[in-house]
Amino acid sequence: MLKKTLFQLHWFFGITAGLVLALMGITGAAVSFQDEILRTLNPSVLHVEKREAGVLPPAELVRKLEAAEGKTVAMLWVERDSGNAARVAFTPPPGERRGQMRYFDPYTGEYLGDAVGQDVFGFVLQLHRFLAIGETGRQITGACTLILVFFCLSGLYLRWPRQVASWRAWLTLDWRKKGRSFNWDLHSVFGTWCLLLYLLAALTGLSWSYDWYSRGLTQLLSDAPQNERVRTRGPAPAGPAPVANYDAIWSSLYSNAGPDLSAYNIRMPGAAGQPATVYYLLSDSPHDRALNQINLDPATGEVKSHDRYADKSLKAQLLTSIYALHTGSYFGLIGRIVLTVSSLLMPLFFITGWLLYLDRRRKKRQVRDARQRLGTNLSDAPAWLIGFASQSGFAEQLAWQTAGQLQAAGLPVKVQALGSVNAQDLRQAHNALFVVSTFGDGEAPDSARGFERGVLGQALSLNGLNYAVLALGDRQYPHFCGFARRLHFWLTNQGGTALFAPVEVDSGDTQALLHWQQQLGELTGHAPAAAWPSAQYEHWTLSQRTLLNPGSAGEGVYLLGLTSTSPQHWDAGDLVEILPRNPASAVEHFLAGLGLQGSDGVLIEGLAQTLDQALTTRQLPDNRAHLVGLHAQALVDALVPLSMREYSIASLASDGVLQLIVRQERHADGRLGLGSGWLTEHAALGGAISLRLRRNSGFHLPDAPVPLILLGNGTGLAGLRSLLKARIAEGQQRNWLLFGERNIAHDYLCQDELQGWLASGDLALLDLAFSRDQAEKIYVQDRLRESADVLRRWLADGAAIYVCGSLQGMAAGVDQALLDILGREAVERLIEQGRYRRDVY
Repeated sequence: MLKKTLFQLHWFFGITAGLVLALMGITGAAVSFQDEILRTLNPSVLHVEKREAGVLPPAELVRKLEAAEGKTVAMLWVERDSGNAARVAFTPPPGERRGQMRYFDPYTGEYLGDAVGQDVFGFVLQLHRFLAIGETGRQITGACTLILVFFCLSGLYLRWPRQVASWRAWLTLDWRKKGRSFNWDLHSVFGTWCLLLYLLAALTGLSWSYDWYSRGLTQLLSDAPQNERVRTRGPAPAGPAPVANYDAIWSSLYSNAGPDLSAYNIRMPGAAGQPATVYYLLSDSPHDRALNQINLDPATGEVKSHDRYADKSLKAQLLTSIYALHTGSYFGLIGRIVLTVSSLLMPLFFITGWLLYLDRRRKKRQVRDARQRLGTNLSDAPAWLIGFASQSGFAEQLAWQTAGQLQAAGLPVKVQALGSVNAQDLRQAHNALFVVSTFGDGEAPDSARGFERGVLGQALSLNGLNYAVLALGDRQYPHFCGFARRLHFWLTNQGGTALFAPVEVDSGDTQALLHWQQQLGELTGHAPAAAWPSAQYEHWTLSQRTLLNPGSAGEGVYLLGLTSTSPQHWDAGDLVEILPRNPASAVEHFLAGLGLQGSDGVLIEGLAQTLDQALTTRQLPDNRAHLVGLHAQALVDALVPLSMREYSIASLASDGVLQLIVRQERHADGRLGLGSGWLTEHAALGGAISLRLRRNSGFHLPDAPVPLILLGNGTGLAGLRSLLKARIAEGQQRNWLLFGERNIAHDYLCQDELQGWLASGDLALLDLAFSRDQAEKIYVQDRLRESADVLRRWLADGAAIYVCGSLQGMAAGVDQALLDILGREAVERLIEQGRYRRDVY
């Protein structure tokens, strides 16, 4: 809870105070080298020729300066052997705080003119301290400086890695990352580099923002707080001008400072009876603000007090050096450069913070499908209940599209997840439509397991309910649409009346979906305007194919990279649907004996193709007897199009490449499986792959940044890898991965990447199960049982469980392990809360 609160405050302050801090950083960097820049711009004004005779004594300088200007000197700054011009400030006119300031040659006492650019730097300094709007700006910059302290501390807490001793986890930037991941790295890694510098600048800068802070520093650091100078902002003291004996002042200064005197600053009091103050530097002073201070009688030169920098304690020296610490000059030229560079980097955090914020906002706005297009019910008639049960999000999408078609016909609708539908909802409904998918081999989707257990097990009287079922499934499984069929059978037995026969959809078959639309049109009396829109297949380029398990006893596992010519977006956990192709050798073998040429022309959906091109997209049966004698077009028309294959995406859109992890499937006769063979062997690198993206909302990351427990085996690492990448990009490091394969020597997929995440702290825990590396086979579920206590602790902290991989074996074993460790009721509760999600096959 604390981490979530700090995160929310961190980004809220970042998008509000970030702009002011960026401005303060740029202006602070600009004035850091103000003196050097002004000397470069004004060589004839700010540089003087050194003379062997040395600079004139203060008394002679003051006499010449006052005679030439006709004003009384209030401040004199002279460097004895630097070659820099000296500065004089005159007593301000009544009602003003500052008098005129002039540059002069300390060897002759002659004025040198005005420096170009001084007014610009004065304005920049006003921006830096007060936003150039006075006291209001001072309060704003002060508040933003306090926020900078919060940024440093909260940012450190939010990115604290588990491997705290690993310098790579703290300080290295992965330049290979793109998009959000790279922005996060810029924000967090450069933030770590600059953290101490920003804390130093903020903690010193606050002394100019708040009097209470300045007084507190004085009380804390001063050796004798009552004797320290307290800066005031009130009007200058009134009264007659003091009598100044500069010969006596110089005599006292030189006798106390000695021959190592390097520079001095004489400040006359505003009224008689007050001491003059002299600040001076020695030639061996550690930095330009290591000032020694003498308070003396301006008329006699009698020393009232003398505070030597070298005699002070370290804390008092730090108090004297506040400005030097703030600008970095306390650490010499290197310190100034480093602090200036860090100040110039301040806009980087504002920009990357905004980019990360906008990316989060964009993801929240991405649900723009039929749900957003659905209007408000205008009729007082009972609403049609539309219940959906979705594992990947497709059924939910169809449910909202169904609702849109009914509402367009003037019918009120109520869309509800099946997991939240209870017996009372069914009793009260007069008309209901159920859009349900079947998970695995006949199971209910995870989100509907509670409904099946709690509602389908009851005997209800539903005599007044009219219903219809849209069933989604995959005919590769023996129990095709098993859950939907059980739902239909139960509704019938409870007295419900089917409006029409269940519509069963095999792998998103568009004809079956169009039939559902037509049936709805007959119910409402309004024919559908058009078929529901679905994503079109696009051509992507196969740009990468890397074998991940050379030497493995199992089939080859490949990391595939696909790129698109247009910008694409998907979320971690999403899927791709790929249309495989028959290889040229399979087409040639199929045509042999049919008496047809591959160059014969045919039409596919109105487009002219050669026969061999068309056959790459069709199922090629082994028994061809019934096809002998058909001409080319009749042959193509008689063959069923190849069905798509689904794969979990293993990368983020910000990576700039869509990656898959695919294992070769090999049949008993040695032939490669159609989909895996096409992707891993037959398709040419640089060739086109037909695919479309599909949302898999049931496997998306939780909305809240809770701990994540990820379990998978083999190519199931793909879906888990995308989730991990997204978590790392968001700075979420409480991730626990349990991964299984055959042998560690050959089957440790993405080993360098996983070990790198473990070293950087982006993976808090990594448990591996290589089943063939010991006499007794060890699987992912076994590692989970071994860590039962850790599992309970993580779940108590709100963790969510994600499983990706094979349904038979791993997923079933993990499910049983969770039942044994937590109990059935606790597991069902996790499912209903959306904290146990599966993407298995």
